[in-house]
Amino acid sequence: MCSSDLTTDGLCGLVRSGVWWMCFCLLAVVGRAENWPQWRGPRGDGVSVERGLPHAWSREQNVRWRVELPAAGNSTPVIWQNRIFLTQPPTDAKQRGLWCLDAETGATLWSRTVEWSGPDPTHSTNPVCSSSAVTDGERVIAWFGSAGIHCWDFDGRLLWSRETGIQKHIWGYGASPVIAEGRVYLNFGPGENAALYALDVKTGEVLWQRAEELDRDGTSEAKFQSADYTGSWSTPVIRELAGKTQLLLSVPFRVRSFDPVDGRELWSAEGTNALCYTSPLVHGNTVIAMGGYNGMAVAVRADGSGDVTGSHRVWRHAKTKQRIGSGVVHEGHIYIHNDPGIAECFDAVTGELKWEQRLDGPGGKGTNWSSVTLTGDGLCYSLNQSGDCFVWRATAEGFQQVAVNSLGESSNSSVAVSNGRLYLRTHKALWCVGQ
Repeated sequence: MCSSDLTTDGLCGLVRSGVWWMCFCLLAVVGRAENWPQWRGPRGDGVSVERGLPHAWSREQNVRWRVELPAAGNSTPVIWQNRIFLTQPPTDAKQRGLWCLDAETGATLWSRTVEWSGPDPTHSTNPVCSSSAVTDGERVIAWFGSAGIHCWDFDGRLLWSRETGIQKHIWGYGASPVIAEGRVYLNFGPGENAALYALDVKTGEVLWQRAEELDRDGTSEAKFQSADYTGSWSTPVIRELAGKTQLLLSVPFRVRSFDPVDGRELWSAEGTNALCYTSPLVHGNTVIAMGGYNGMAVAVRADGSGDVTGSHRVWRHAKTKQRIGSGVVHEGHIYIHNDPGIAECFDAVTGELKWEQRLDGPGGKGTNWSSVTLTGDGLCYSLNQSGDCFVWRATAEGFQQVAVNSLGESSNSSVAVSNGRLYLRTHKALWCVGQ
């Protein structure tokens, strides 16, 4: 049997034995497979290079396994080779949990809990443990709001824990940690203690923190100036732009870029609104940020310094539909599935709306909190609150639906992709779709 770590001598032997072509084909398949190590996948942008993923499934068709979950949750599974990591509220309200499951069978390999009896306010639609885990292949890290951020190895041994203070907001938390260059980045918030953190991935030591700066620009309605209607649930995105590494984040009223090494602000621009749920998108040298309720959208060139509102803003939408899930960028266009259940396509360069389409499925609720997942063959996957998963083409020529598949279970999560399979989290179960 061939593997991806064959030696040169081994390959020569296979060629001599007449089975080189079979091995080449197998290696090609393996080469397209990717881990899904964080919320929104390998690059934090919702894009997978994998192709040929399942288009059609149901509760009885094309399902490899289904695992019941003890309580509802909004987080998305992350996958590294044969392991799945899922943050999960246990039945005990004073605990916060992380599960490790076998990707082949769905069997539980281990689970760990963190005790927390202090204040942890949230909304009924946003259960605790709504932040997704992150892994670098050696360790897995989960943030549990006021219960702190914690790191385990792949055998479930606790490596470190760090308290980051009380997270307090009427709608709870949702941003997920990300790992890059030996550091863990966390958008801790929303609420009065909101801050951007950088921690050492090996020790949990706080390398720097930067308190969130609320710069009210007067463009939002009055009620959104209050603490209850202000906040960021945006997960940071790290990119090489304009010759430097930039950490991008959508915060109330602004999109900001930071130096990930020391936390210095590189540039910022006005243009978002008081509630920011989505992560920034990147097209070329342009960063696109999209606001939430009564939201706005803004595109900014990433080669500026300081306040670039007047010099580097490319386009801005003053008011848009509510966006909770993040979009994807494909061939110069943005594709997103909005909260009201409407898919949209925008020109990333001009901001022009190319088309919009209401997505109707067999479920009774068409609203959507899911972020779009894009595969290597240009297909978008988005999962609405009824558990209807839409498969549609990323094309600016008009909406083209490929399939709609219903699990009959409500969901606020996004589709994860790894090794030719789809992983879908509902409020009742974790599903593995594919063979």
